Amino acid sequence: MTINRKQLVLDALDGKGVERIPSGFWFHFLDDEIGSDAFAHPELSQKVLAKQIEYIDSFRPDYVKIMTDGFFHYNHPQVAAAQRVEDLKDLQPLAEDDPWFTRQIEYARQLVQRYGDEIALFYNVFGANTTFRFMQSHWEKGEEKLVSFIREDKETVREAFDVISSDLAKLAKRLITEAHVTGIYFSVQNLLGDGITREIYEDVLAPGEKKILAAANSASDYNILHVCGYAGHHNRLEWYEDYEVKAVNWAVSVEHVSLEEGQQIFDGRTVIGGFGNLTSDVLYRGSKEEIQQETRRLIAKAGRRGVILGADCTVPRDIDWQHLEWVREAAV
Repeated sequence: MTINRKQLVLDALDGKGVERIPSGFWFHFLDDEIGSDAFAHPELSQKVLAKQIEYIDSFRPDYVKIMTDGFFHYNHPQVAAAQRVEDLKDLQPLAEDDPWFTRQIEYARQLVQRYGDEIALFYNVFGANTTFRFMQSHWEKGEEKLVSFIREDKETVREAFDVISSDLAKLAKRLITEAHVTGIYFSVQNLLGDGITREIYEDVLAPGEKKILAAANSASDYNILHVCGYAGHHNRLEWYEDYEVKAVNWAVSVEHVSLEEGQQIFDGRTVIGGFGNLTSDVLYRGSKEEIQQETRRLIAKAGRRGVILGADCTVPRDIDWQHLEWVREAAV
């Protein structure tokens, strides 16, 4: 009997028994996924769309995180130009018909129209924290810049991020209600730096993140939280234990928190992941026997309910898709 892949994933998210454990992996399609500007260069979004269609048609994944290469920036000139914290004062939201909304909704709609009956599709949305950092000319220094802004005037940052988060919340809801994606794949990170405690995070950043999730949850029961450990960024997972989501994905190899340990932190919600995403990890370099052995080990530890196999974050662009199929074969 052919498995309905969409229902398989929704059942796993609901913690129901499943015929096999679903899995999901993804990778970037542009060479510079952060710096590329698909708003200024529409041909980039067409390239990503074509590459995503090629992957889905060829590999037939269990579900899809809709990749947003070229759409990482918040298309707001005042935020883009901000060099001092006071430059963020009196920020106004984007218009309802701004291309930042309409272009992303149309991009997502094209994928949903093609695949929405077959597979669950989750649109990638970053929190205001990560979005702001990606907008910097040297995004690697964006975290340091944001930390300095918070130290100087956290009230201004809170107010500005409330506006940014309100637009992100509006985008999330419109993606679900207008483009009809299954839900969002919401990416967050601890903000690191001297003096950035959990209390500061909850005061300045968490309200906006929870606003985004509340908007998504008002339109769909199936929204995923990704606590991003990309490039070794370390997070305290307990900072997100009260976020209202259906499932959580984090970097097991970075945080040193296994799937079964995460089930405890997140109170039995569905967990996603288990595999490292580096070229040194078994998913990339392993043999069929090694990858399938690790697949069975993860399932034996985490159980068969409320588990979806995946990676810490995006996998290398040149990964052999056969490795991903080996995981699916063994996840029975």
